[in-house]
Amino acid sequence: MDKYLIINADDFGMCHAQNQAVMELFKCSGITSSTIMAPCPWALEAVNFAKKNPEFAVGVHLTTTSEWKEYRWAPVNAEKTASLRDSEGYMHHESDEFAKAADLQEVCGEMVAQIEKLKSLGLSPSHLDNHMGSLYGIDTGRFELLAATVEIAGKYNLPFRFPTKFTDAQFGNAMLDIKVPRELIDGLFEQFTELGKQYKVAMLDYLMPGDWNGPQKDSFENYREYIYELYRTFEPGVTETYIHPAIETDEIKGITGDWQKRVWEYELFKDPKTKQHIDSLGIKLINYRELKAMRGY
Repeated sequence: MDKYLIINADDFGMCHAQNQAVMELFKCSGITSSTIMAPCPWALEAVNFAKKNPEFAVGVHLTTTSEWKEYRWAPVNAEKTASLRDSEGYMHHESDEFAKAADLQEVCGEMVAQIEKLKSLGLSPSHLDNHMGSLYGIDTGRFELLAATVEIAGKYNLPFRFPTKFTDAQFGNAMLDIKVPRELIDGLFEQFTELGKQYKVAMLDYLMPGDWNGPQKDSFENYREYIYELYRTFEPGVTETYIHPAIETDEIKGITGDWQKRVWEYELFKDPKTKQHIDSLGIKLINYRELKAMRGY
């Protein structure tokens, strides 16, 4: 089997610096897909870009958390979201806080509201994924959240970011941040793979984002070498890696102290040498629409 790779830019619409990076990376073929955060203030700009450039695969970044200290957002639904809000009225900061408080019916209503909001603005979504992994249940074991998400993806006939194969590397990846026992994860993968087939939801083989624990966080050169080596390890099949690119501005610096990582991601994936490296490994870049066609859905 050939090696295929989806490079997804998460957090489209989160802020203007993020949008500028994502739009440029689409145009230079540095990414293959992206997903928009419907509750965020710059979502409209992201949708308008997608409308003007329908050749790009742009989906919905289902959002139930609002992680930054002072730059916050609230649910799209104005009512029946009490369990999705913290004491300040915004979404919960962390995935475990969300999972412990969330009413399943309110979660489903909010997911549908986010998809419908972006569609009403003119987006033809290519796929669904999830901000901070809050809907996977891996923080608290609330896997009914994942089941509900897969069902909604099926109703909209959209692919969903879920790997059908599980590896030691995925379990140990700090970005995936899996907090439930390995034996529990192993037992559930087959169940959710079958659920995806039941609802005709196209899914990945592997999910492997870049991990920031290690010397890769110390310099751009280290980060580049880490990513280049990581991509050498990808197995035959379809892998997704996701990034959160942003250009360097006062805006992104005011939002997060980790802004430098986002800028490095932008700089690395706009560099044509990165695509040349991927090509040299025999990896074929695809997007989520192509994944859906490959899966026959």
